[in-house]
Amino acid sequence: MLPTIHHAIETDAHPPIYTSPYRVSYKDEQIQREEIDKLFKQGVIEESTSPWSSPIVLVRKKDGSVRFCIDFRKLNNITTKDAFPMPRIDDIFDHLSQAEYYTTIDFKSGYFQVGLDPKDRPKTAFSTRDQHYQFTVLPQGVTNGPP
Repeated sequence: MLPTIHHAIETDAHPPIYTSPYRVSYKDEQIQREEIDKLFKQGVIEESTSPWSSPIVLVRKKDGSVRFCIDFRKLNNITTKDAFPMPRIDDIFDHLSQAEYYTTIDFKSGYFQVGLDPKDRPKTAFSTRDQHYQFTVLPQGVTNGPP
């Protein structure tokens, strides 16, 4: 994680939004549990008592694998949008076109490298049937995160 960068989720004085977890099959519940255990061990999430909650969504990929996602649409609807956009990758490449040397870096789970302001962690909460968690780092899918 980048210790000097902390992403903020500005929602002004909006009351917490709580969406109950979606009903899932036993098989999908096991998939959720495995992913949550992995994220917890990595320090990406922590247990929570937050009044906020967004539902978990498992997205099935074409290859049959499953992607663990959180549906932050309701949170995003009340988040103040940044006026300054992130630089576009094609603009960055244009600026690099005259460079003499290049390198590549694979930022696996790049969002998880950006810290989340501690006061905003509760806004990223999500629930399973029997547990409640929140992110400690920037999760994918929140407004104002990298595109």
